[in-house]
Amino acid sequence: MKAFMKLLIFFVCLTMAAIGQTKPEDVKTFQLKNGMKIIVLEDHSIPNANMYLFWRVGSRNEYPGITGLSHFFEHMMFNGAKKYGPKEFDRTMEAAGGSNNAYTTENVTVYTDWFPSSSLELMFELEADRIADLNFDDKMIESERGVILSERSTGLENSNWEYLNQELLGVSMVAHPYHWPVIGYESDIKGWQKKDLQNYFKTYYAPNNGSVVIVGDVNFDEVKKLAEKYFEPIPAQDAPRKIHTVEPNQLGEKRIFVKKDVFTPNVMFAYHVPATGSEDFYALELLNSILTSGNSSRLYSSIIDKQQLATDVETYFPQAFDPFLFFIYAVANDGVSALQLENAIEDELSKIISEGVSENELQKVKNQKHSEFYHSLETINGKANTLGTYEMFFGDYKKMFNAPKDFKKVTTEDIKRVAAKYFVKTNKTIGIMQGEEN
Repeated sequence: MKAFMKLLIFFVCLTMAAIGQTKPEDVKTFQLKNGMKIIVLEDHSIPNANMYLFWRVGSRNEYPGITGLSHFFEHMMFNGAKKYGPKEFDRTMEAAGGSNNAYTTENVTVYTDWFPSSSLELMFELEADRIADLNFDDKMIESERGVILSERSTGLENSNWEYLNQELLGVSMVAHPYHWPVIGYESDIKGWQKKDLQNYFKTYYAPNNGSVVIVGDVNFDEVKKLAEKYFEPIPAQDAPRKIHTVEPNQLGEKRIFVKKDVFTPNVMFAYHVPATGSEDFYALELLNSILTSGNSSRLYSSIIDKQQLATDVETYFPQAFDPFLFFIYAVANDGVSALQLENAIEDELSKIISEGVSENELQKVKNQKHSEFYHSLETINGKANTLGTYEMFFGDYKKMFNAPKDFKKVTTEDIKRVAAKYFVKTNKTIGIMQGEEN
């Protein structure tokens, strides 16, 4: 085991040395007159480039009646604009050797473009077209509305995790807009009006509400020239309203029961935790790994391997602008009750609170985190995504370069402290899904 640890540390050091070639001063930025920030990292290792567009809009920006709109635009942005019509964004990009994707969370909507660097100007033109002149054709809106309703129905029917998560959010977050699922409520999706869509898009897809990250075989001066040509003419808008709702402190354990035709009980815990960027973030992130990262992790080793109480156990600690939740989810083994599984998970959390974790255990997950972090920076895609993520959730892309030190300085006492601070009964919501309530 010691030999393996030494080998792993050696590998991580080698990787750090290689990736350490990227320095903070290699990243250049500028801001357009309309407020859009552009982050550029030249990397000429391969003749390709990435363009990531981070928009500060997610389900936390919605309100009852228009839930799900953020996710809706993730679809609509591929349905045509003034110059490039429906589906032409994909076709044009693919014909130029590129590809793309997008995702929506509670906090951000992100569009990702991967392409040969020779197609850089075309990417600017395609993105500018749909940001400035997105098509709000009635038939296209109705068609996409149907697609999303189907996605919502299918997703919830096929995913016990998603269904239980939706129910748990509604109970654990009573005031903050993290209360509803990203995909939105069915009645809201059916009830969106065209003016809702237009107002929402104008507000949140304004250039002053987004940041662009470009990494790859590009020249900074050329990027600046193209950004000024294609993005700068798009007018800025008034700043979106701030989310000022603060989730009130939870004063006691909450429990919900969901009746569903499942083979064995599903159990989900949710604990309130602070926003990403808080002083406890790195300790919680490492605690997350201690619980479920790998077969030797606390919950996997105890609940699945030794006690054989569950067939699956996972944790989820999402990045968030505002205080949100730390999730633990498990699926009971055949013949195991929800209460048995819940108590077993509680016992493992209590051990960490009372006894803490060992230095070796903490060092193992630190090595994992370092490896994952530097591995993500091996590609231009990983660099673009990580720079943008730190710019969004930590307020400055430069903090990405401090991450290894921030992980390193977490102690075993920090792990014990955050477990004792957040994994307490008064801060917990527990959801149980099974065929019949006991």
